[in-house]
Amino acid sequence: MNGADMNGAVLGGAADPLVTGVEAAVYTVPTDRPSADGTLSWDSTTMVLVRVRGGGLEGLGWTYGPAACASVVRDLLADQVRGRPVLDVPGALAAMIRAVRNAGRPGAVGYAVSAVETALWDLKARVVGLPLYRLLGAARTGAPLYGSGGLTSYGDDVLREQLSHWTHERGFTRVKIKIGEDWGRRERRDLERLAIAREAVGPGVELFADANGAYSAKQAIRLAGALADLDVRWLEEPVSSDDLDGLRRVRDSVPADVAAGEYGFDLTYFQRMCAAGAVDCLQADITRCGGLLEFARAATVAAAHGLELSAHCAPYLHRHAVLPLTNLRHLEWFHDHVRIETRFFDGADPPVDGVLYPDPDRPGLGLDLREADADAYRTG
Repeated sequence: MNGADMNGAVLGGAADPLVTGVEAAVYTVPTDRPSADGTLSWDSTTMVLVRVRGGGLEGLGWTYGPAACASVVRDLLADQVRGRPVLDVPGALAAMIRAVRNAGRPGAVGYAVSAVETALWDLKARVVGLPLYRLLGAARTGAPLYGSGGLTSYGDDVLREQLSHWTHERGFTRVKIKIGEDWGRRERRDLERLAIAREAVGPGVELFADANGAYSAKQAIRLAGALADLDVRWLEEPVSSDDLDGLRRVRDSVPADVAAGEYGFDLTYFQRMCAAGAVDCLQADITRCGGLLEFARAATVAAAHGLELSAHCAPYLHRHAVLPLTNLRHLEWFHDHVRIETRFFDGADPPVDGVLYPDPDRPGLGLDLREADADAYRTG
């Protein structure tokens, strides 16, 4: 049955409001300085923001991806959501996944599904008048963070300044930098930058490295000794996340925890990665995997394999969603996304001693769009 054919149900004696509107807008924000990792460079970041309405209220969700995500929302997803009960988010998600079968779920299509689904959760929590983490239930009060930046395009002084700010001024106990510069062709430079990072944060801070798939498996294994000497605790995507055998070989050979999974788009992806023994900690991204429900299910897949889960990027969209997870390791405080989310939203309060807390007095995600600030970057 199409969502538009469904009538409002009755729940707890009150009318269950229906979704009445779905909109998508595109915002492109220039980076604060030239940006690059091991395999990609960029000078701007695009956010696709979804707004859903129902019961006289509005919910927000977003993804970081191409502007085409907005077209997917308008052309394929909006009709699947309008007319459905606001409270029935699982039904809306199932309808959207069915609707995109022929378009293909990976990539921009899945990102669009994620943005709509998270907006529906924000709306649902606002309708019932609760912060989202209270609606979901919580296993913890806040999300432990790791500072994430240290791009390969940064000069040494910028690298030191950023890491020192997080650790010495903001109370972070974990930080991550990018390595694998120029598709892994500058190993000496990678190690130099890691040494600078270790010096900047001191011996008591966990140092993470992310190669974004730039190395080969043998190359990553060959560097294992040098990474261990710098006490690198986390090695993210040392090889492509599609190379499960390569990830497993690296995992078997290095003391650092190997992590991957940020590009996961369905539960089969996460199951394959865990079953292959490819990672010590599974990553998932609520803006890519299908939204909050699929994010929570990915955490369950990880738990079934005895693994923890780390949330990738978009910290203020993950802020509530991670609190129910008993196997959460941490949440990524990614500089680029932090810069955008704190600029665009009221309620994006700063972390305290490296932990991000929700506001117990604000319903839903606890965020309100600053229209004037965001409109300056609207491109579609």
